[in-house]
Amino acid sequence: MKSYILILFALLSLASCKRAEELKFDHPAGIYFDIHFDSRKDSIVSTFAYNPTKLQDTIWIPVRISGVTSPAARTFKARIETDSSSAEPNLHYEPLKASYIMNANKGLAYLPFIIYNKDKELENRSVSAVIKLMESSDFNIQNPYWIRAKVVFSSKLEKPNWWDFWPLPPYSRVKHELFILVTGVKELSTDGLDAPKNLYITGLLTTMLNNPFDWVTKNAAKGYKLEEMVPGNTDSYYFFNTGNPTKKTLLRKNKENGKYYFIDENGKEVI
Repeated sequence: MKSYILILFALLSLASCKRAEELKFDHPAGIYFDIHFDSRKDSIVSTFAYNPTKLQDTIWIPVRISGVTSPAARTFKARIETDSSSAEPNLHYEPLKASYIMNANKGLAYLPFIIYNKDKELENRSVSAVIKLMESSDFNIQNPYWIRAKVVFSSKLEKPNWWDFWPLPPYSRVKHELFILVTGVKELSTDGLDAPKNLYITGLLTTMLNNPFDWVTKNAAKGYKLEEMVPGNTDSYYFFNTGNPTKKTLLRKNKENGKYYFIDENGKEVI
């Protein structure tokens, strides 16, 4: 009797496993964005501020399947929810393709979202794009909460908390951009023991501000130019990188002291 029960249990288990396998392979695969947000962050955030010469960048958004992999490549689709997005196609981002590939035997792919640094207004405001996954012949949509990804981007710089700790004030975005360009540093500590190093770093900016023409000559490999705003007139120049000539900073001569100053976003001299 005991042997009979064991045999019956084994047969039931085998049938159960077989049925589970059938469900597993017959169940259509779903697709979702594999992004983990917390209460402080509900978007993918990017800025061109640290690389102002870049004309475009790519945000790689992970897309994962819920289900089994396939020995054949499959396609998935996505679209921009224009009603929920402030970014404009072709100005702020490259329109999405008709479909994307999930490679054979893979459960993860990346949707490339290409953003542009064309709009000068990005220095003053952020724009956003909401991307939504769509059902396709290969994938369905199972969880409506995981099929949207919001990308927020700009070219803005924000005043860091360490700025006033060192001889850098007053703050402006133009001065901050110049600081990053000249020093290659994105952040300074507020530790007094770092004073010798940090004062040397801030001194590099001071040197550049005192003689931008000399800096351009000595750093020709960086690709920056000073071009007369009006040919033949040496009172004002445009400072820009040849890799992104649309982004220009004004350098203007102060007629009272004869020195040249960069002009910030508020029309004030950078000192």
